[in-house]
Amino acid sequence: MEDFEKKVVNNIIVEKVNLTRATWKEAIELKQILTDNIEKKFRKVIVDISECEFMDSTFLGALVVSQRDISKIGGEIKLIEPASLMQTFMEKAGTLKIFDSYQTIEEAVASFDLDYSKLKKIHPLQA
Repeated sequence: MEDFEKKVVNNIIVEKVNLTRATWKEAIELKQILTDNIEKKFRKVIVDISECEFMDSTFLGALVVSQRDISKIGGEIKLIEPASLMQTFMEKAGTLKIFDSYQTIEEAVASFDLDYSKLKKIHPLQA
């Protein structure tokens, strides 16, 4: 199985991280994958880190930098919550606060639809 799997759901990129330990080596690959998505102007990205039990600061940094980069084009990265130990660490470090995080891919996908419908109500399109 590959370390990273990509699929598209409703024009949303889902990057599944198939690692229990994510370190600087994998951070380089993740950063490149996310940069490619951003360069292709994908604005809706979900990173599924639910299998990760450990992430070093470099891997977390790749997520944070990618979030900053995608926000420059009006996009957002949402996370599928990591394993419970890692989630506790990320909450204490404040890392999860910069991301919307969800229990499932379905919840994360639906949240993009909800965000879009709110925008349409605030700024109705005129024909």
